[in-house]
Formats: sequence, structure tokens, C-alpha cells
Amino acid sequence: MISSFGNWASTLGKILLLLVFSILLPTFGISNSVLAAEQIYGSYSALQLSISVTSLEHYAQTGVIDHKLAIYQQYLPPQHLKELRRILLTPVKVSPVVVAQFLYTPQGEFILRRLAAAVRARSPQLQSEFQTLRSAFISAAAEPGGLTLLNLLRKYPTSSINIDLAHSMGIAGELKQLVNETSQAIAQVSKKSNIEATTQEPINFSQLPDLRQQGQFEAQKYTLKFFDLSRRRSLLSDLYIPNVHSPAPVIVISHGLGTDSSNFRYLANHLASYGFAVVVPNHADSDRKQLNGQANVSTEANGFTDRPLDVKYILDELEKANQSDSRFKGLLNLQQVGVFGQSLGGYTALALAGAKINFAQLRKDCRHEVLKDTWNMSLLLQCGALALNKGTGKELKLWDERVKAAIAVNPITSSIFGKAGLSQIHIPVMLVGSSDDTVAPALFEQIVPFSWFANSQKYLVMLVGATHFSTIGNGNSGNESVGALSQVIGDHPAVARRYINALSLPFFQTYVARTSQYSPYLNAAYAKAISSQPLSLSFVQSLSTTELAQTVDSESQRTKLSIKKSPNSIGNFGFWMLDVGVALLHVIICL
Repeated sequence: MISSFGNWASTLGKILLLLVFSILLPTFGISNSVLAAEQIYGSYSALQLSISVTSLEHYAQTGVIDHKLAIYQQYLPPQHLKELRRILLTPVKVSPVVVAQFLYTPQGEFILRRLAAAVRARSPQLQSEFQTLRSAFISAAAEPGGLTLLNLLRKYPTSSINIDLAHSMGIAGELKQLVNETSQAIAQVSKKSNIEATTQEPINFSQLPDLRQQGQFEAQKYTLKFFDLSRRRSLLSDLYIPNVHSPAPVIVISHGLGTDSSNFRYLANHLASYGFAVVVPNHADSDRKQLNGQANVSTEANGFTDRPLDVKYILDELEKANQSDSRFKGLLNLQQVGVFGQSLGGYTALALAGAKINFAQLRKDCRHEVLKDTWNMSLLLQCGALALNKGTGKELKLWDERVKAAIAVNPITSSIFGKAGLSQIHIPVMLVGSSDDTVAPALFEQIVPFSWFANSQKYLVMLVGATHFSTIGNGNSGNESVGALSQVIGDHPAVARRYINALSLPFFQTYVARTSQYSPYLNAAYAKAISSQPLSLSFVQSLSTTELAQTVDSESQRTKLSIKKSPNSIGNFGFWMLDVGVALLHVIICL
């Protein structure tokens, strides 16, 4: 029972922390209620137990167990009591502003409503349960000592808290299964990667050029201002031109929500140093208006079409400029284009590569009875695309024949494309997933979808120990949204970025520049050669639905969330929440 609740709490904790920084909104008011929880009650059928918050506070601060807490001492081994004291006082430094920003988004309220079904006040309140829970989180985060379990209890603006253990255990059982499935699937990818590495012809990579190092070409950066009049869309874009004497193949980099072109200049510079021209658009859907909830449903849905159309428009304009602009006249090969994208940019890359929006799958997965039970936050975003199907009914043409290869990092795929949509891609593609990604969970957004690709030139890369944000580079200091992401990127982001450089380069050299000398790098042996702990690489070229069938039922679990627990800085909040669950069970259930 404790293990199940712990998995539930750990999962919720990771969702809360990662999504806090994935969608940033303006500051909202913080409750400073003078009320505080005095008693915690646990109910399971007719059974009801309670513990005094004052007793917990006294024990945490002094180590002395009073008579109210002593009744539970017989159920707890000494090491558990010692651990309980640590749990009560361990702080998590999370800004109350950022907590508030997330908890007022639709996704934040969705999480709170799910939590509020299990955590309730015992007497009628002026505000709803989820509002009460929100106030407690924000107020506790504002305390000088940070967000701790003790502060959360003290800032809960009612005199008592009731935990419905039966409801909690129902959620816990589901999430425990998903945790296990994700761990097993990632282990399966790692095992397959090791097999592929040992069965391939041995290569001494130490004798080959180190692709993690900069190339020989210097690059000139230009800032280009485009304006698509038909869509009234401004497209400020960075263009990197290497000092080459022949037309350079072009790579487009599409950033995710809340980031901008500056976050991938590390990759742009790396690719340009090897002779690629690189264009990095700034998608308008990542500005503050779009992120703070002011955009309506139609506007949000349009993002799924606007982003690929942004790239198509920019490529069209560059074709014109390539003929007339003296700065880079004739230096761009716009018939040999590759696309790299992260998060929503990963979706963009796949759409340009030929994946079609799967409205039938969306209608199936976006039903109320499915959404009310899902923990997959990416599904809430994907379901927004349904608004696109209420127009003329014409097929959306988002793919571009100039695109010859695509890399999608942490993309959303499971419902917006589904198997039918992804099977339309016929060019080389690489999917990159992160084991600790709670925004676009690796199992159902990358690992299972990889098995749906019908093309033979496909690659799956797993960054084991990375988060949804690990590959995002340092951005402009003036970008508030991006600056806040630094708290959730996790450990060793520089390593993740080096992996991206080292794998993107041979992929685009092989399939866009068509330089065969780089093909030896596109295999599991190379990934193993450059992989290091604690953020390691797995790399596979094939993974069938049959191989995955033993670890996950991809159809029935499509809309569920899965998390792999691993020790990194992102996990601190998750582990704290796990500890919360264990502690509450220790002192309340005693069964």
C-alpha cells in the first residue's frame, strides 16, 4: 500500500514540477489565510484515523514524540520515524510565483481537481477543494523555508484535511502499473541497443573525427524579418551561413513553447561549422500572450498548422532571397532541407516530414470519459487540434517535399498523429525521447510511436536520465519564460546537448547533404562509444510492436501517463512528494 501511494505521489510531484515550467503564465494572487490545518484524517470505508499537525510539527522541530503521536510509534520502526522527521522538514525551493503561474492554467487546475478528489476538507468551505489545495501549495512555497510538507500542512487554509485512501489507492494502482511499464520499456530499448551494438561491424571511433567538436567552417549570422501577410504572422528568424563556396544544404530548427531561436543556437552553430546553412524561426505561438492563457481555443489549435506553415513560408522566402539577396545569393540549397524540432517543434518536424493529423484518433482519445481519467498532460494539448476539423473539411497539407529528413526531440505524437498519421512518413526520421519526460512521456509519445513508422530508415534515441528540457540550450537573458526553465532542466544538460550535436550531425550529413562518410556514426555502437553515466544513451534502428507487447499494451494505455523514477535534480520534487505519501500513510493508515 505504501509503495503504491508513494509511486502515485512521486508521479504527481514530477508532473507538477515539470509542467510548472512548461507553461508559464502571469502572477496570480497568493492566499495568506490565517487558517491552518490542525488535524489530518484518513478514511478507508468505515475506518477513520487521525493525527495532530501540532504533534508532527513538534516532533519535526525537537525530535520529541508527544502522547498524541506516541500511539502510532508501535507501528513504525525507528528508522521510519527518523525518516519522517527528515521528510517533514526537507525543503523544495520552488518559486511561489511559478507555482501560481502553473496552478492557474487549465493543466494545473486539471491536476488539482484530480488531487482534490482524494484530499478534502472535513467541513463546508467557501471555496472549492481544488482552490483550497492551490492556496496551500502557493502559500507554502512562499515560506522562507521553502515548500515543505510541514509548511504545506500549516498553510492548508482549513482546520482539517481528510484523505480518501480508497480513492487514492485506485489512482496509485494505475500509476504503479504505468511506472513499471515505462521502466520495462526503457530497459527493453537499452537491451536492444546493446544487442545492436555488439552485432554491428566493429569500428574504432577513436580513429574517426569526434563529431562533438566544432567543424572547420566559420558562420555568419543574419537576423531576417519575414511577414506572412495571408496569416498576419511576423516571423523573425536567425540564419547561419557557413563560409562555403557551393550551395549549402539547409537545416531548419523549430523550438518548443516557451523557448525561442536563441535556445538552439548551440546546435545551429555546430551544424553550420560543418557546412550547413541553418535557419531558426521564432514561432509566434511562444510569445507571452499565447502562453498566459489569453489565446482562445481556435488560436491554440491554429498552432498545429501555423508552425509547419511558418517553415514552408520561410523556405519559400529564402528561395526568393537566394536569387536576389547579395548576402547569400546562390549559397542555399533549398531542395535539400532537414528539419530538427523539440517538443511542439518536434511535432512540427514530423508534420513537415509527412505525418498527417489523425482526427479519427483524436476524436477517440479526446472523449470526456477518457480525459477525466488520464494523467497524460500532453493529451490535453493534442486534443486542441480537434478544433481544426470544424472548418471546410479539406485535408491539411503540412508536409513539404523539400524536407529530406527530420529529427523530433520529445515530440507529442500518440493521438495527434497516431499510427495512421506517422505511417505516412517515408523519409528518414529520428525520434529522441527522455526517460524522465513528464510533458511528453517517452513510452507513449516516442517509444511506442517509433514502432509505427513504416519507413526503413528510422532511429530511436533514448536519453536515459534526461528530462523534457535537457536539450534546451541557454537562451537570451531577457527571455523570462526561458530563464525559469533553468530550474527544471535537470542535471548534466551540457551532456545532453553534446549528444544532440553528435547525433544530429551524421544524420543530416547522411540524409540531407548525402555525404556517405558519416553513415558509420548512425548506429548503436557509436552511441555506446560516446555514452556516459549518469546521463546515458540508448540507440536502436528497429523496435517492433511485438517486442513492446510484453511491456505495454500500447492501445489501451495510449492516454495514460508513465514516469521512470531516476535520481536527478528534477526528481527532488518528485521524491519529496513520494516521501509525503509515505509519511502520511505511516502516520494515518497504520494497517
